[in-house]
Amino acid sequence: MAKDYSKLAQQIVEQVGLDNIESVTHCQTRLRFVVKNRKLIDDKKIENLDLVKGVFFGSGQYQVIIGTGLVNDVYSAIDKLGTVNAIYGKDDVNSGESNVNNENKTKLQRFMAMLSGIFIPIIPVIAATGLFLGLQSAFTNAQVLKLFGAVPSDIPTSVNTVISVLTGTVFSFLPALIVWSTFRYFKGTPIVGIVIGLMLVSPTLPNAYDVAGGTAKAIMLFGHIPVIGSQGSVLTALVAGYIGANMENYFHKHVPNVLDQIITPFLTMLLTFGIMILGVGPIVHWIENVMVAGVESVIHLPFGIGGFLIGAAYPLMVLVGIHQMMIAIETSLLAATHLNPLITLEAMYGFANLGVALAMIIRSKSKKSKATFVGAFSSQLFGVSEPTLFGVLIRYNFKPLIVTVLTSGFGAAALSILNVAANSYGLAVVPSYLMYIYNARDLIIYTIVSILTVIVAFIATNMFAIPKEILIEDVVNKEKIKDNAVYAPIDGHTLALDKVNDPVFASGMMGQGIAIKPDGSAKVNIYAPQTGKLNIVADTGHAYGLTTDSGTEILIHIGIDTVSLKGKGFTINTKADQIVNKGDLLGSFDPKVIKENKLDDTVMVIITNSKDYMNIESQPDENISHGSALIALQQENTIGINDSVALQK
Repeated sequence: MAKDYSKLAQQIVEQVGLDNIESVTHCQTRLRFVVKNRKLIDDKKIENLDLVKGVFFGSGQYQVIIGTGLVNDVYSAIDKLGTVNAIYGKDDVNSGESNVNNENKTKLQRFMAMLSGIFIPIIPVIAATGLFLGLQSAFTNAQVLKLFGAVPSDIPTSVNTVISVLTGTVFSFLPALIVWSTFRYFKGTPIVGIVIGLMLVSPTLPNAYDVAGGTAKAIMLFGHIPVIGSQGSVLTALVAGYIGANMENYFHKHVPNVLDQIITPFLTMLLTFGIMILGVGPIVHWIENVMVAGVESVIHLPFGIGGFLIGAAYPLMVLVGIHQMMIAIETSLLAATHLNPLITLEAMYGFANLGVALAMIIRSKSKKSKATFVGAFSSQLFGVSEPTLFGVLIRYNFKPLIVTVLTSGFGAAALSILNVAANSYGLAVVPSYLMYIYNARDLIIYTIVSILTVIVAFIATNMFAIPKEILIEDVVNKEKIKDNAVYAPIDGHTLALDKVNDPVFASGMMGQGIAIKPDGSAKVNIYAPQTGKLNIVADTGHAYGLTTDSGTEILIHIGIDTVSLKGKGFTINTKADQIVNKGDLLGSFDPKVIKENKLDDTVMVIITNSKDYMNIESQPDENISHGSALIALQQENTIGINDSVALQK
């Protein structure tokens, strides 16, 4: 007889708020609510409900993590209540996910998504240029050269010229890169965008820096309109990209097909360049200069007040998802001054997280909790903060978050007082030191302050923020232990689960496991990782759930947010309730389709009943073939703390 989930459904709806819910959908692991006011929801009350594994707010949706299989039953129970707008019953997001990504996102959420989509593709080249500049400063420093019996004048002019190509190209043509990326984001033709960007910084036009320095004069068009290049203007490039891409899309719809290939790019380049040069560009550049000056004035408020405000606010910005806005400001700072003091202050968030996670690791007596903390600490070392944020900071009455906010603020305050600044962005925590090798003073100060931030956060966590529940040892009965294994469903390169770009999977809410990055871009076959019964075969082909004969519950989840593709690029060769043998073909997918839609094609292999196992081991950073051993399991008969308490009662 099927279990009745109507009570749980009613409880979830009541806690989210009947009048607060605009619609509800679901995928293979979670309920997805579109809500009017996220602040009205008490996360703790929902997390304490039976069968709820956790909650998460992202992509404009309030997500209640239920788990594979059960989420279908709970959703059906919500649908049967008839009190909220249940959009669909299976993984069809025609009116659900797409609606969330557009109408149901706030203007701020859409703006943040835009900035992220535009600037993230150019972060690697800016970070690399910062490293080039750092190495140049280090190896042309008079004190360094003195060790080799040389002086800066000994370096040939030709060598300095060649080095300047490495260090100067990105910032000289930064507007071109931004216009290209903006065109790409707004579905324009990227090559048209990059040509418009190059026009804005054409060497034929007076260089903006030279005009500002008084060594060059603007061209006076028609005797009245000053025309100069847009070197260093990030906002000008963003506006040019937005206008140009939308203009091109308009012309594509209205120019006859026979003329489209010539007339559309001609009109797009002519009109966009004309609009920017004849007035919009200078106005936007002036606005950008005011913004940069405003940020710099906050950073340099006396007594480190500005630094504290930025350092303390940044963890909260990450929590609510508006931190991507800072990338645009950092890019403007770099373009204008070639220095980035903002990321220096923001970086203390990562070091504070290290101190909190380290304290949790040392104090925790629960092996399962300790495993979560170790994973969070490891990923935070290289700047991935979501496992720490969602698995540590906001999980235990927010006290660890308060420690991070305050210690991040104080560390940033010290750095602002001492005027420390990076020379690029895109690097965090351990790799971030590379952004300061251009200046020995800044590198030393940054190193000292960052280490002190870790220490202070560690001490404060130990004193005020250690949750009582992690101080209780796991009570287990290890009399019966059985080994088992799960095998790779695809070919690829293994990746630690806490490194994937989904906080729910990365934090271990769904269970322990490992991820696999597919090899190449050709069609990928998905094979059964063990013998058992398929209890889940998603209609969209992006997820399979298998229960083995020994009771292991395995979820294979292809990609992140690939439910939005509605089956495009996926082929299904099996059906629910089918018995499969290890190595049987379950289906296939095309990574190219996933990437064309700007989604992540990482495949997660999760043991959803991880609590039933004493040890779950896997090896990241290895090339693996389908059918090879992927996850080793040790099963146990476990009497947990809650069970032992229940037995005593």
